[in-house]
Amino acid sequence: MDEIKIGIGDIGIYVPEPRMEMGVLMESRRSTHPELERILNRAIEKTGQKSFHFPDPWEDTASLAANAAAKTLDRLEENQQGKFRYLSVGTETEVDHSKPVASYVQGMLQSAGYPLGNAMTTFEVKHACAGGTAALLSNAAMLSFSGDPGERALAICSDIARYEAPSTAEITQGAGAVALLIEKNPRLLEMNLSQQGFYASDVDDFFRPLGSVTAKVKGRYSMECYQEALVMAFTDYCDRCGGTPCDIINETDYLALHVPFAKMPEVAVRKLLKDTCEKDDDAIEAFLNRTGFLDAMYLSSSFGNLYTGSLYAYLASLLHQEYQKLGDGIVGKRVLIASYGSGNTMMVFSGTIAAGAPEMIASWKIESLINDYRKADFHEYLSWLARPKDTDAWRNLLEGATPSEGQFYLKDFEDSGLRIYDRA
Repeated sequence: MDEIKIGIGDIGIYVPEPRMEMGVLMESRRSTHPELERILNRAIEKTGQKSFHFPDPWEDTASLAANAAAKTLDRLEENQQGKFRYLSVGTETEVDHSKPVASYVQGMLQSAGYPLGNAMTTFEVKHACAGGTAALLSNAAMLSFSGDPGERALAICSDIARYEAPSTAEITQGAGAVALLIEKNPRLLEMNLSQQGFYASDVDDFFRPLGSVTAKVKGRYSMECYQEALVMAFTDYCDRCGGTPCDIINETDYLALHVPFAKMPEVAVRKLLKDTCEKDDDAIEAFLNRTGFLDAMYLSSSFGNLYTGSLYAYLASLLHQEYQKLGDGIVGKRVLIASYGSGNTMMVFSGTIAAGAPEMIASWKIESLINDYRKADFHEYLSWLARPKDTDAWRNLLEGATPSEGQFYLKDFEDSGLRIYDRA
């Protein structure tokens, strides 16, 4: 009997329309906080960020997740939409201390007419930016024991990254969701579930205290933790595979990492190649060029930090970029994936690009993700930063909601505080 492969069948990406351009942000900050001009300019140069998206008043983590999920469901036949066994959401910006975002997403999708049914389980996973990967690996492992060949799972990464402002950290904010459709004999990426590399350590590089809407981050320390965790988890992965780091690196066609800002994974990869494989600067540049690693940052530098979704938005842009170059020649290429979550953990696993990938990638509208946005002014940005936590005050903002046609959105709050969603 042929082995049944498990992996990613499709990727759906949703980012809110408002986009803050770095030029607009700098012009305003130069006026209001001239003392920050020098360090902000330096931070923009070091991060490589060009802009970031932030949510409209009627958008939250759950609505972002539902909109990303709808993109993958709409590419399935209706008789396939009722075959979902697992629905999970990885997030570090949850909307409830008890009820998972996944439950809200299930309700929104069912109310909109998607025939998901109720013979499934829903849950939420948290480990900073690695929660989406934990959801993906959990769903994939459970699906491998399912007896029905047509059953699927949906792991959604959804977050709103927000920091204290004004500060150098505000240029690495962002918002959006990435839905990963998991299936047997996947059309996009066959995952190797038998060999994974792990690393975890209790550190305080990044955290968000209960009751706080903004994260606390130790920038330089967090970068050091990221780099150390990547080396350690990759070493563990090599031990599990029984191969040398150099052999595994040389056999890798593509590399996908968590992208909190465009240049952070570049620094980590350079250190990885130097520490584990003793590559010199020329060899490192050759690897980066061969794998298209830096060129694929085009979505990340535009979107901003999607937290759990950043890795998979990058993966989608990488696959799209390489499909544009190679066409069907992309099939069979090996992808090494490394997912970092502050606090911290690193998970390394690999996948092989599946035979159905060219057709699936061709169906994505990557250009619309780049071009369809609303250029936000500084006043709109400040309004988002000042969004009230009090539900009664937030309700006033929802009364003027103007979601796009077909968009899931936060419609109201019940007096108890329960969130009510709808679809425009």
